[in-house]
Amino acid sequence: MVMTFEDVTRYERDGYLLVNKLFTREEVDRMIQEVEGGGRVAGSTYSNSDSQGLKAKLALWFELGADMWSDVSSCPRVVNGVRILLGEDAAFFHGKVMLKEAHSGGAWEWHQDYGYWYDQGFIYPNMISVFISLDAATRENGCLQVLRGSHKLGRLEHGRVGQQTGADTNRIKQVEKMFELVHCEMEPGSALFFHSNLLHCSAPNLSERHRRSFIVCYNATGNPQLQGDNLKHYTSCPVGTDDWLQKMYK
Repeated sequence: MVMTFEDVTRYERDGYLLVNKLFTREEVDRMIQEVEGGGRVAGSTYSNSDSQGLKAKLALWFELGADMWSDVSSCPRVVNGVRILLGEDAAFFHGKVMLKEAHSGGAWEWHQDYGYWYDQGFIYPNMISVFISLDAATRENGCLQVLRGSHKLGRLEHGRVGQQTGADTNRIKQVEKMFELVHCEMEPGSALFFHSNLLHCSAPNLSERHRRSFIVCYNATGNPQLQGDNLKHYTSCPVGTDDWLQKMYK
């Protein structure tokens, strides 16, 4: 994948960029197999309740390792795109698998990722998430929703909404009137690159189809993290191979 000038311009204007078919059907099938087979996902899954009490399940980790998820996180078609959109070198921050299961998957309230990460000590919002759809994401099964261009608002105050952290609800009521609401319907293997200040949410999944996704988050190497009285500086994400499936999982 090659990012064009138009891609970068669109990302800077909208706060996100949708890349269709970034991963092949075969690659997606292998990721789903990993989700269903246990391993890192099974060992790190927890759930948060939304404001209606439905469970939104999430598996989260902060280190790369010798596994498939790390191979995907470090493949050039992802890392190089992130570098271009950030405008500088990128460090791996964390990976997570979202499990919005059929009939029961909870909503995610309106929030900005930097609403969480600011409180974790990151100095700048120069951070980006890559949302890779493993199942078809539709309005019916609770696809991601974004407010186009809302990253230009800067960081909003966040607080508790159910068991989740969400943006100030009074502010959201007004902001929703100002920006276009986009339902990010995606085919399996498509990826959404989005800015850490982009407001996004998703509705519950009450449909008969799962809506699972893998999300990789990156930090600019020039963006230190405050830890107590010290600053932690991140190193570049290693870059692996785009043919990770053929070389390692055949």
